[in-house]
Amino acid sequence: MPTDPVSIHPWPLPYADRLDARELAVIDLVVIHCTELPDLAMAREYGERILHPQSRTGNSGHWYIDRDGSIHEFVRPERIAHHVRGYNPRSVGIELVNTGRYPHWLDTRHQAMDEPYAQAQMDALIALLNALRQRLPNLRLIAGHEDLDTEQIPASDDASRTVPRKRDPGPLFPWSRVLQATSLQRMAAYRGR
Repeated sequence: MPTDPVSIHPWPLPYADRLDARELAVIDLVVIHCTELPDLAMAREYGERILHPQSRTGNSGHWYIDRDGSIHEFVRPERIAHHVRGYNPRSVGIELVNTGRYPHWLDTRHQAMDEPYAQAQMDALIALLNALRQRLPNLRLIAGHEDLDTEQIPASDDASRTVPRKRDPGPLFPWSRVLQATSLQRMAAYRGR
């Protein structure tokens, strides 16, 4: 079933060509993230930070979707971005601009993620996912970052308590709408197999 063309704004990270290359056929999973930052500009700043000195690369998703529905490609899918521990070689990452728990990510008193996702943002996400289904021949699974990184770590305000390291895309993400509109299977259902 053809989809309408998706408008994607190329905005490659300075180190994007230093990321490991791969064949598109190995990609079977898309991971949904939220930036947990106030805006796209700050997400870009975080994405440009060099966190891996040996490769001179950082952490980033492939695409960022702003609240207005604009889609920005930081890393081409032919490159392995650092966006989720243990799943990067087989996955692509989509970051949704959303404050999440910002700026107290690990504080027990600030674990609510109460910014709803904008309608334009969700429309753009569904359009991008459907376009990726056509471009990536083996893409069939979808997961939230929180589904794959379930580590609990000491809270920043009380080290005797733990909080989830990752909670994105969070409780307000409309999973049923996305799954119905894309026919992707949520990987969380496969845990333990």
